[in-house]
Amino acid sequence: MSEYQYHPSDGADSPHSALLGSEFVGFDEETATATMRFTVQKQMTTWRGGVQGGLVAGYLDDVMGYAYVAMTGGEQAPLNLEISMQLLGLLPEGATIIGKGRVVRGGRRVIFLEGELLTEEGQMLARATSTAIPTMRPTPTETGMG
Repeated sequence: MSEYQYHPSDGADSPHSALLGSEFVGFDEETATATMRFTVQKQMTTWRGGVQGGLVAGYLDDVMGYAYVAMTGGEQAPLNLEISMQLLGLLPEGATIIGKGRVVRGGRRVIFLEGELLTEEGQMLARATSTAIPTMRPTPTETGMG
């Protein structure tokens, strides 16, 4: 993975990152793929002991979004129009989940993204595709959060 100039831990994290247990690992410029690590927090789970299905979309959205943010050097962020996902396995409380997000196509008007969540051993737990529009990435000050 190549070194990436903008990094989410530079103080510009969105508040959702703590809830998701997000850690940005790196970005591969050649494949436009971001890698993240998530620690599943108890607040994300149901009585079954795994992450609630709709919240799984949050992990996928995060890693797909960071792929586009990284590809644009932190200048832009995707605004989702649609996310389609498949749940293939349970994300249990306390687990470390590896997220891979990739920019399939980053056009001027439409962005196509893919994401997957894996166990540390490489078993796929969920995958998604997203159609989004490119927007300028707001700063915490602009959003009233910083």
